[in-house]
Amino acid sequence: MMLSARVLQRVLRPNWRVLSCYSYGTVAKPKPHLNPDIQFNQIFINNEWHDSVSGKTFPTINPATGEKICDVAEGDKADVDKAVVAAQEAFQLGSAWRTMDASDRGVLINKLADLMERDRDYLASLETLDNGKPFHVAHAADLSLSIKCLRYYAGWTDKIHGKTIPIDGDYFCYTRHEPVGVCGQIIPWNFPLLMLCWKLGPALATGNTIVMKPAEQTPLTALYVANLIKEAGFPPGVVNMIPGYGPTAGAAIAEHMDVEKVAFTGSTEVGHIIQQAAGKSNLKKVTLELGGKSPNIIFSDADMHDAVEQSHFGLFFNQGQCCCAGSRTFVHESVYDEFVERSVERAKKRTIGNPFDDSNEQGPQVDEEQMNKILHLIDSGKKEGAKLLIGGNRYGDKGYFIEPTVFADVQDNMRIAKEEIFGPVMQIMKFKDINEVIKRANTTTYGLAAAVHTTDINKAIMIANGVRAGTVWVNCYDVFTTQAPFGGYKMSGSGRELGEYGLEAYTEVKTVTLKIPQKNS
Repeated sequence: MMLSARVLQRVLRPNWRVLSCYSYGTVAKPKPHLNPDIQFNQIFINNEWHDSVSGKTFPTINPATGEKICDVAEGDKADVDKAVVAAQEAFQLGSAWRTMDASDRGVLINKLADLMERDRDYLASLETLDNGKPFHVAHAADLSLSIKCLRYYAGWTDKIHGKTIPIDGDYFCYTRHEPVGVCGQIIPWNFPLLMLCWKLGPALATGNTIVMKPAEQTPLTALYVANLIKEAGFPPGVVNMIPGYGPTAGAAIAEHMDVEKVAFTGSTEVGHIIQQAAGKSNLKKVTLELGGKSPNIIFSDADMHDAVEQSHFGLFFNQGQCCCAGSRTFVHESVYDEFVERSVERAKKRTIGNPFDDSNEQGPQVDEEQMNKILHLIDSGKKEGAKLLIGGNRYGDKGYFIEPTVFADVQDNMRIAKEEIFGPVMQIMKFKDINEVIKRANTTTYGLAAAVHTTDINKAIMIANGVRAGTVWVNCYDVFTTQAPFGGYKMSGSGRELGEYGLEAYTEVKTVTLKIPQKNS
């Protein structure tokens, strides 16, 4: 399954006759829970719910209104320590999890996917309430990709195997791919359910146990899924969920001497801290999926209507809160004015407001801090001479909404061209030739994604080969499929998630060599 701008234009509009993004079947019209009951707001360890050791809680906020949804137990080092002990016990030799047939692990993961499918309307509603993304997006995109990810990795459980190696001498040599052990996983707020499944899928498929920290801004769907994990029949301690803050709960995971691997998705700034903590502790394995400032390149021979729509989607999807957003839009000088004019017209048509209203394409930013950061960067663009063509302001006086914003005449040295804005702010830049644009595309500390729009296959291949990025889309943007790996070059991270490549970080390769007895004389 792939979700591109063209597909989402059909699926995300309120036309539920369209074939679904479900793993199978057709879409029934979803039924949003406008005020979903909050069933779980504690810490989940050993398949049981606990208050935090400290007794502290923190509020989680509805970004569409700025009002508190509920208080959530605030985990910290003491709670992480308890969770790691539970995960270690679940990973012990002879435990129910370690002795389970690989195919039965797949059955459990598929059962979890079934339960998420069953509760799809509720989960999408909870995601919208806590994160602010439009309900129809959460239902058709986030839930579809999450369920698909679990089903994909459920199919891998009994297909992970080693090799026999013909070494010299009278020996039999083979390799085993064994689980790493206790894995710490720290997930972000922009795709709470999807990132949860990107992390859970390969870790569970390979037989690891998990201590996960959801983002403090968006803990509610992760906590609900924790209860589904128990309902699915996973043994106690296999998955433990610790809501809390990064400097306390997150740091405790990264620094823990008994956590063998840490996976983090989030900012490059925090990625540095995670990497350093791993090095200072037990040299645990680390995979990082970090920020980006991805180039989106439009040549003069591109289908202009499609390039404008794809570029709009590639930047504004998820309120611009995508690490791989096409936030540096390079347009050939011969079509620059036309592209700018069309992009402004498309931004004018973008609907913004209540995320439970199917007519709205854009919801609020995740919190007030993020909104203010975006507005500050917009102000820097105006001060540095970029041409603000539309937007640039807060939308309304309730919640954390920002107007769809388009800048033209952006120069490479401006802050908005260098820093990750993580909001609905498009920056359009002009280029003359292919060599120039490849050089400028690579003049960044990031390397997560890139795109090129052209009908010339030679240009497409030159860009795909020349741009230093983990993913390159040609005549499309944000096409995600569980089977294809995702990750970044340079300061956009290390390691890959999804696909077969996503399994590598969750296994240790062991070599076993047996001496073959000689025949008796």
